[in-house]
Amino acid sequence: MLTRVRRITASKDFRRVYRAGHKVSGKLLKLYHLVNQQPYTRFGYSISKKVGKAVKRNRLKRRLREICRQHLASFHPGLDVVIVAREQAVEAPYEELEKEVLNLGRWGKILVNRESEIID
Repeated sequence: MLTRVRRITASKDFRRVYRAGHKVSGKLLKLYHLVNQQPYTRFGYSISKKVGKAVKRNRLKRRLREICRQHLASFHPGLDVVIVAREQAVEAPYEELEKEVLNLGRWGKILVNRESEIID
């Protein structure tokens, strides 16, 4: 699990990333990112009730957290990243979600070593 300082929890921080950040969209997810004033990257997750009941939403959120934790070193430091799940994401296998997160990071130019992170 990501440490507390690496999580975005405040509504004002989510709003700031949505309003001033850059957006990259994929089939399963949308990724918003914005430079922050800290030396580390923070992650936030937004999963609508349209995705499903709480059990499905929480499972998806746990998967996204684990993907970000495993690839933490791949993201540039000093970013706020918000991942918004689309309805199709709840049915997607873990590998497909991982591929989508890394590809969105590559397209958004927020990965440190983008070439080694491309998953086809």
